[in-house]
Amino acid sequence: MAQHFLLSAASRTLSLRAIYKAGEEAAYRTFCEMRWPETDGAAVCPRCGCCETYNITTRRKFKCKGCYHQFSVTSGTIFASRKMDFVDLLAAICIIVNASKGVSMVQLSRDLDCQYKTAFVLAHKLREAMAREVQTGEVLEGHVEVDGAYFGGHVRPENRKEDRKDRRLKENQTGKRRVVVVLRERKGRTLPFVTKAEAEGVALVKENVCRMASISADEASHWDLLHSGWPVERVNHSQAYSDHGKNTNQAESYFSRLRRMIDGQHHGVSPQYLHQYANHAAWMEDNRRQPNGALAHMVVANAMGAPVSRNWKGYWQRAA
Repeated sequence: MAQHFLLSAASRTLSLRAIYKAGEEAAYRTFCEMRWPETDGAAVCPRCGCCETYNITTRRKFKCKGCYHQFSVTSGTIFASRKMDFVDLLAAICIIVNASKGVSMVQLSRDLDCQYKTAFVLAHKLREAMAREVQTGEVLEGHVEVDGAYFGGHVRPENRKEDRKDRRLKENQTGKRRVVVVLRERKGRTLPFVTKAEAEGVALVKENVCRMASISADEASHWDLLHSGWPVERVNHSQAYSDHGKNTNQAESYFSRLRRMIDGQHHGVSPQYLHQYANHAAWMEDNRRQPNGALAHMVVANAMGAPVSRNWKGYWQRAA
């Protein structure tokens, strides 16, 4: 029997020991190379595009010779105004990409010896960077599987039987229950969305799936509307999970990872931020055959190419 990729040495090309052994300067150089890959890490002014800069070594900053603008390697990126050392940032990225089902923020804060708030915001910034690869705006092609799954909104039953309420009724629900609708190409991209009802997935299919594609869906009645625009294969999950090749197993594989991430690690996710966890799971699912070193470099490159996060920069200050 062939060895699974994740069990092979090829999947392990980066470790925390190697990051800390290389030191702060090597980590800083990695961020420079990811920020300015076209110049092999040589600074380029983000304001005027000038390639000639002064190096202010005492503050690890640069000064443009053209417009005299001062900037750092993280200026204007998702890591703008960061306070952590670069070696700790790289270690955090390594920990997150190594956790194939996610990592709790309490564990991440202990591993990095930082506050829970710091770990929470840092992880969400990295998820925002991952989403740049997931939510590209390109339509899906080939054969696309579509499905939905419910997350959140759990209502704890009362202790005594006579005090319990029918949790199926709307007045006894929290209003925090959401549906993650996923569109997944077979051997291709995974595209998740967060909605209030699975039926909203029909409109999402119309916006994000090529008209030349084919679709697989389950027996839910709202997917009947897809037959007017695409050739659709249906499988009745009450009778079989796969019926002569008709299945939504790739979409179910994605939901398996997302459920283990939310139930097993985070234990609870706000509907306000569920889309970030959904994008994180999609990114991990799409890149599950990549070694962890390549995954870490992809995240750093995405973070260096992402603008300042308007959602997460100053998050706790706004909350206070």
